[in-house]
This record gives sequence, structure tokens and C-alpha cells, in this order.
Amino acid sequence: MTRPDIDQVWRWLDAVPDPEIPVISVVDLGIVRAVDWDGDVLDVTVTPTYSGCPATRIIAMDIETALCDHGVSDVRITTKITPPWTTEWLSDKGRARLEDYGIAPPQPAGGPTRCPHCKSHAVERVSQFGSTPCKAQWRCTDCLEPFDYFKCI
Repeated sequence: MTRPDIDQVWRWLDAVPDPEIPVISVVDLGIVRAVDWDGDVLDVTVTPTYSGCPATRIIAMDIETALCDHGVSDVRITTKITPPWTTEWLSDKGRARLEDYGIAPPQPAGGPTRCPHCKSHAVERVSQFGSTPCKAQWRCTDCLEPFDYFKCI
């Protein structure tokens, strides 16, 4: 097989879903930091959303599987925790997909600006802790729907 170019590899990785939020890819989440060939080995650098993220191993496995499915057999996943991941690394496409899925994307002010369901600005925090450590639980006081807010990190 001819070695794929880096742009092609990025497109393949953009199809790998985050295991906790499957509507967003690991690329749009911003955790895939670099892709480089080191001789015949494809090195993919990943920065987890936080150092104790339980999905880190699954993400590495999913990346390797996706690349193997495209004929890349020699893959090295390098986990890099510095600089630490930040929600600023989320792509605009990823932020839109989060909201379409019903998760309010992170905001610099530290809370959602509107309900991802009805778009009302009448929202209130229920708990600083949500379904995963990255999220908090909020609700809309207009449509009364609960929703996750992806915390700004």
C-alpha cells in the first residue's frame, strides 16, 4: 500500500467518534494534536481532556482500529499531557454538533448562554457535576428540559 498523506489521515481520524459523546469526532474534540510519519510508523499524538480520563485507552484503540481499517498497520499512539487540553481546542463544527445533540458547548463565562433544545436564555444550574467529569447539569426554565453543559476548561 502507498503511504497515505497526512491530510488523508486527518480525514480518517475525523470519522473516529469520541466514545463518551459519539456525535463529535476526536479531531473536533481537539484531542488529536499531531499526526506525523516517523519512517514507516504513523505517530498520532493525543492529549486527553484530563489526565485521568477513563476513555483514553478506548480512544487510542479506536484510532488504531480506524487506521488499520484504512491499511495503516504500524501505528504509535503518543499520549501528551502538556500542554493540558482546553475547551479552546474544540472546533466550531464540534461545538455546533454538541449543541445539536443537546449538550451546551463551553462558554468563556463559565455557563451556557442558552438551552440547546429551545434556544431560550432562561437557564439555571442544577449541579456542577453531570454525566461525566467534563460536564455539569443544567435545565431550561422555559421548556423545563434538563441538559448537560460541557464545562469550560
